[in-house]
Amino acid sequence: MRAYQVILLMLAMALSACEFKFMQGTNEPEKGAAEVLRYDRLESRYLTTGDFSALQQMNTQYPVQTRMLLEDMLQLGEVSDPSINSRFLNLYQDTVLQTIIADVGTQYADLSDVEQSLNTSLERLRELLPNMPIPEIYVQIGALTQSVVVGEQLVGVSLDKYLGADYPLYVRYYTPQQRKTMTRSYIVPDCLSFYLLSLYPLPVSEEHVQTARDRHMGRIQWVVNQALGTKFFRSAYVDAAAKAMKQHPQTVEEFLEQP
Repeated sequence: MRAYQVILLMLAMALSACEFKFMQGTNEPEKGAAEVLRYDRLESRYLTTGDFSALQQMNTQYPVQTRMLLEDMLQLGEVSDPSINSRFLNLYQDTVLQTIIADVGTQYADLSDVEQSLNTSLERLRELLPNMPIPEIYVQIGALTQSVVVGEQLVGVSLDKYLGADYPLYVRYYTPQQRKTMTRSYIVPDCLSFYLLSLYPLPVSEEHVQTARDRHMGRIQWVVNQALGTKFFRSAYVDAAAKAMKQHPQTVEEFLEQP
């Protein structure tokens, strides 16, 4: 199914620096622990050395991820276009992007801490939402576009958006408030938040005022806090969600399905 972009109104909260895309799909993943797939390593090999075998692996082992990256995130055209691979390669020859690729490789040589945190959090989330499918999670280098993409039961994390609040390029182009969320510690919270948002979308019809969207995001973030086992997200709307659950106990699914 051809992916499409759903515009998501981001709130002036802890997620404000993160950009998100939701691409619809129908594949059902197998239940079980989440493994973080290192799509970024194949991408890095191709973009730094032009290794055609790496490109072949991207297309054969990760066809959906490659289509989402080239068509939806980078908007380079259709994957069937004979010239798209050269456009992809040429885009990343920019010296800034080459530096980013190198820095991602250094900072994220080891993702075991992220993978362990994801698995623990997803186990807790499945206890709260027993029917929730476990997504396939992968990391990539997205040329500073979306932080997280969700589609076809996939969650893709762009590591180039999580290089640290003091990363020199971020200091030049992002506000201090945005940079606070562009750190390694936000990867797992963002994965959970945006995946839940794909399952329980923000209200977007005209009759819903901004406060309704704020309340919905507060509910999402409260659930993520439960999965993380800590009060990672803090806001008046998260506090309101906690109070609502205490005063009116209900299942988490019912809670998130509220208008």
